[in-house]
Amino acid sequence: MIYLDYAATTPISETALEAFIHTSKVYFHNTESLHDGGLNAKDLLEHARISLATLLGREGEGIYFTGGGSDGNFLAITSLAFGAQKKGRHIITSNIEHPSVEYVLTYLEKNGFEVSRIPVNHNGKISLEQLQTVIRKDTILATIQHVNSETGMIQDIKQIGNFLADKEILFHSDCVQSFGKYSVDHFSSASIDSFTVSAHKIHGPKGTGAVYISPSVYIKPLLSDVTHERGFRPGTVDLPSIVAFVTAADEHIRKQSVHFQHAEDMRKQFLSLILKNKAIIFEGKTDCSPFIFPIRIIGLEGQIVMQELTRKKIAVSTGSACKNGQQEPSRALLAIGRTGSEAHGLVRISISHLTTNEDIARLGKALNEITNKFKSVSEVLSI
Repeated sequence: MIYLDYAATTPISETALEAFIHTSKVYFHNTESLHDGGLNAKDLLEHARISLATLLGREGEGIYFTGGGSDGNFLAITSLAFGAQKKGRHIITSNIEHPSVEYVLTYLEKNGFEVSRIPVNHNGKISLEQLQTVIRKDTILATIQHVNSETGMIQDIKQIGNFLADKEILFHSDCVQSFGKYSVDHFSSASIDSFTVSAHKIHGPKGTGAVYISPSVYIKPLLSDVTHERGFRPGTVDLPSIVAFVTAADEHIRKQSVHFQHAEDMRKQFLSLILKNKAIIFEGKTDCSPFIFPIRIIGLEGQIVMQELTRKKIAVSTGSACKNGQQEPSRALLAIGRTGSEAHGLVRISISHLTTNEDIARLGKALNEITNKFKSVSEVLSI
């Protein structure tokens, strides 16, 4: 099987797996226990925290380990919103956020907050002019993703962060699809008060991630008087997974530029293979992530294309993994002006440094075979 669904999850690296096993054997103690084993585990946890903060160019006291990207988004956004609610209850977001962000915003709306969802333009971008039009005196927070998980569209979080900082509005960003794939400068120099990252997107373990929240920002976690992660979240800390996560992050960030160039090369190869096939529409813009190839075949549902590729031993998806089991059109494609039928056609191909030229060649061949197979039963004939 050729695996091309890395935006959904990645296999854990050997180095991260070794770190997980070693920590599980040697540092299995509860980090809140007061005996030597617990104190040693606590020391290792804080070392992991500082290491991740250093990789991100941020302060260690701002790092909170979480149960992954969705968990991190919920914890961060609610903590920021409830912490700032004396100033106001208005929140700004885009109309193409990850489902985990939409879930938490819906929750906040049910608890007295107001949310303005800004439409993106035809390139999937949010403009500062659009932000300006929805800002109010009671606006306390904006949450805008860095890289869209369905199409790879990139928001300029540096520009947005600086703009919001001038307005004294907190800024959270879901950086799950960009962490480890873009230079850490995006995280270290931007005016971002909070951002979320995840381990299993960068060849770390599942069920683990982290949130950065600036120590200068007052937060109010949903649950009070909890013990772990300085009161940010309950539950015994999964130290082996955290150490494996930081190991994977260090490994990935050190090779970030090489991996990025590899992805761009794979993208160029892929585009050259489908260029002459007018039935295949490539929805990735020039400034989209090279790790995500959003395509659709005219006249075909994305589920059909995915199933055909599965028969050819190629694994892809039809959108965000958190919504993948639901037959809904791509919100990102709808937002940039595609019809419902066209949005239903989205197929998300996503790659990593493990993807080879041979993988891309087989993918291109398979897609061309699929369009030929369905010519007689689809709108491809009219193209």
